[in-house]
Amino acid sequence: MFDATSTATGLQRTRGRARVAMADGRLTHLHQEGAAKAMLPRMHGRWPEVVFLNTSGGITGGDRLDYALDLAPGSRAVGTTQTAERAYRAAGGVGRVRTRLTLGAGAELHWLPQELILFDGAALERDLQVEMAADATLVMLETLVLGRMAMGETLTDLHLRDRRAVRRGGRLVLLEPVRMDAADLMRPGTAGLNGARALASLSLIAPDAVDRLAGLRRVLPADGVRAAASVWGGRLTARLVSADAFALRRCVARAVTFLTRQPLPRVWQI
Repeated sequence: MFDATSTATGLQRTRGRARVAMADGRLTHLHQEGAAKAMLPRMHGRWPEVVFLNTSGGITGGDRLDYALDLAPGSRAVGTTQTAERAYRAAGGVGRVRTRLTLGAGAELHWLPQELILFDGAALERDLQVEMAADATLVMLETLVLGRMAMGETLTDLHLRDRRAVRRGGRLVLLEPVRMDAADLMRPGTAGLNGARALASLSLIAPDAVDRLAGLRRVLPADGVRAAASVWGGRLTARLVSADAFALRRCVARAVTFLTRQPLPRVWQI
């Protein structure tokens, strides 16, 4: 059983920090150090894309990564990751990833990172904080994949703490804490994961969120994917689970395209 309080000595640890700020479709600030990088590919008429990546190839115990994306008032952008992130087995300690997103008045951000794949024995704590103006728009996706499905891996040991918080006009409008340990992986039935190996949470926070609920529900049904959506207080959220990561990814892609009214990020592969 993994001990999250333990530490490993003599092992190289990853450190990285990347921050991007944009205004009117232009880059106004870029800072990157260590393993955290940010790319801004030419989009030729599409929304600007900010692609974050971890050059170490994955996360393990003791790693520290920090990302930030700031949009000035009226700005529009897509934030994503170059590929699926991987949380490897931790010999000791906990890997930590912090992300900060800021949206000015009238800004719109589509935060669409690719999946986080959790390996057996992974120990990871993530924290995502969003500060958005009252009239800004946010589409936010987070996807977890439990094990390397192509290798038939089944997780038996895990330490995951994944917290997402969104404040709109200074008021907390979304809080999603995810806690998963070895006992949760073993728990049967609906009190546990009920056979699901891939999980996604997709949210739209916007003045017109309520108007898009019926349309989102129409695009959600998919073979092998269980999904539901609801709206309250200007926040539309869909939860999706599946035993198959690729089936979930296809369903998520349809839902994302509907909510964003834009093509998928160019780095995504469907």
